Amino acid sequence: LNGLLDRCIPTPSFICANELDENMDMSGESATPIDGDRPMSDVEETTPLAVTDYDTIANKIMPDPGYEIEDFQYHTWNITNWRSLDKRITGPEFEAGGWKWRILLFPSGNNNSDTVSIYLDFADPKGASAGWHSCVQFALVLWNPHDPTLFINHNAHHRFTAEESDWGFTRFYDLRKLFNPSDNRMRPLIENDSCNITAFVRVLKDPTGVLWHNFINYDSKKETGYVGLKNQGATCYMNSLLQSLYCTTYFRKAVYQIPTEDDEPVKSISLALQRVFYQLQTSDTPVGTTELTRSFGWDSLDSFNQHDIQEFNRLLQDNLEGKMKNTEADAAISKLFGGKTKSYVKCVSVDYESSRVEDYYDIQLNVKGCKTLDDSFMEYIQEETLEGENKYHAEGYGLQDAKKGMFFESFPPVLHLHLKRFDYDMQRDTPVKINDRYEFPMEIDLQRYLSPEADRSKSYKYLLHGVLVHSGDLHGGHYFALLKPEKNGKWLKFDDDRITPVTDKEVLEDNFGGSEVPNASLSPAIRTGGRNIKRFTNAYMLVYIRESDVDWVLSPVVAKDIPEHLQRRLDEEKALFEQKKKEAEERHLYLITKIVTPTTFEHHQGFDLANFDDRQYPLSEVPQYKVLKSETYGNFKAQVAHKFMIPVEQMRFWVLVNRQNKTVRPDTPIPDQFHGM
Repeated sequence: LNGLLDRCIPTPSFICANELDENMDMSGESATPIDGDRPMSDVEETTPLAVTDYDTIANKIMPDPGYEIEDFQYHTWNITNWRSLDKRITGPEFEAGGWKWRILLFPSGNNNSDTVSIYLDFADPKGASAGWHSCVQFALVLWNPHDPTLFINHNAHHRFTAEESDWGFTRFYDLRKLFNPSDNRMRPLIENDSCNITAFVRVLKDPTGVLWHNFINYDSKKETGYVGLKNQGATCYMNSLLQSLYCTTYFRKAVYQIPTEDDEPVKSISLALQRVFYQLQTSDTPVGTTELTRSFGWDSLDSFNQHDIQEFNRLLQDNLEGKMKNTEADAAISKLFGGKTKSYVKCVSVDYESSRVEDYYDIQLNVKGCKTLDDSFMEYIQEETLEGENKYHAEGYGLQDAKKGMFFESFPPVLHLHLKRFDYDMQRDTPVKINDRYEFPMEIDLQRYLSPEADRSKSYKYLLHGVLVHSGDLHGGHYFALLKPEKNGKWLKFDDDRITPVTDKEVLEDNFGGSEVPNASLSPAIRTGGRNIKRFTNAYMLVYIRESDVDWVLSPVVAKDIPEHLQRRLDEEKALFEQKKKEAEERHLYLITKIVTPTTFEHHQGFDLANFDDRQYPLSEVPQYKVLKSETYGNFKAQVAHKFMIPVEQMRFWVLVNRQNKTVRPDTPIPDQFHGM
């Protein structure tokens, strides 16, 4: 959402003061003053806002942060003799959130003489503990000390760390305008070479530990216990579904039970998926999915095309279900995801009813015209009257008035709900994405949607387990998953190769869609104007688990659940990879030496002493030795003598050279005096 808002709304420029690049364009938004001459509301027209009305002005110039405020403080620094100030000065320290802060001022600009630069600075970065951070929303206000209704302000938020200990505005305001009346002001902001600068500081609680994190050197496995999946180009939709299935541990166990010992990963969807799941369990770094996409028969171009998530899910489940037949995992998918619906037609005037029971693995629900998940279910089972030209032809009774409808006979332990965010607009004759507000709960009781004959002996209370999200429009966007992998665990965001904790608000409210009212939590008198902001990030698939089944659906995967051949093959591949990695890292320490012996020359048919690399002819069998460059010539000679069982004193080495005519010839014998070198 922050990325979307950055494109929709101009924001003031801000940058760490000690990281300013003189080539950076930090123009940001225009700094329009708020004073009594600017109409804002009935209250403000008669009573101009003053900086000294600290609480009111703070709410006016700083939007609702959307997070709990741990501490709020303000501090005013009175500045005199402006034209005599040093190029860089700091104000008195003040406390907020238990930490010391100060205002950092560049009166003539931070590497820019046209504007004044002002920052909020953490006063003791060297004294902060390792990993320290503080999430702060702040505003900096420069105002006339004789008239607090004349001021200029900017606001920002930042995650302060020891590495990024200051944040603010490089181009706070045009320096020339500070000394002259302008913008309908009768007095300048800096009058008699003096002014005030007030810092309003809200220290916010960080509910997830990653609020406004820059994710430099972030370790998903260390912070959450989970690793992500690499995006091949446009496979984020697949990654979100795979993570959802992976976190449904009963499904993961069933996949492990498919016999794949003799399969090849690029030709077997089952084995490729097993390998992805096992690596997600054991790896410390993001896992690739190239083998899996190749097992579907996709080429590299397919990885750059987004596929329909429901179609992909059904393709995957159909393939796995076929592989599970007559194995320990037989019927595991239907047990987990399978439910039944009953469609019926019942005549009004005669005793005739036709019905049919069908299986389903997921349910498609309308979003258009529905405000909540309950609305969609009620529309799904809404009864329709067949009458007039639409009468039903009942066998033996002819055309009859009838009632047509559908009920759910049963719901599965794990319920996949596909929300129809993508639909076809008949009036415009074009496909569209529906971004309407659509609410769904953390818990829902589905009993009211059952048919009258359905079994009601068990509970139909379901808990939200996953929200798969699309951010963007019809023609493109990004997919990610919000999942609660453990019964009593935290909600996590699975965004390709990065996993982060999230709040309940990020799971629900942020993905309902619709529009957002700017500063909706503020009173109308101090609310910032502007049009509602349309949300393009919203849920398109929901995963619910029956509360009574959560324990076995999410039961932990243990070592015995994983096929031995899978562990063995991947462990061998990992060891080989580590070995090659080590060899590559140490390659500069070694010298590759080829040994041509009289026997090699005797069996060679052609030019030179041997054929080293011309593949037009049979290559000679030339022994190779990897020798440490620090090894002495004498030790190397002794090793070769031992290998060929030739006394050292009867052996002489010659250096071979590559000549310009592409031949190789003996050049110089190595004398014995090099023996100790």
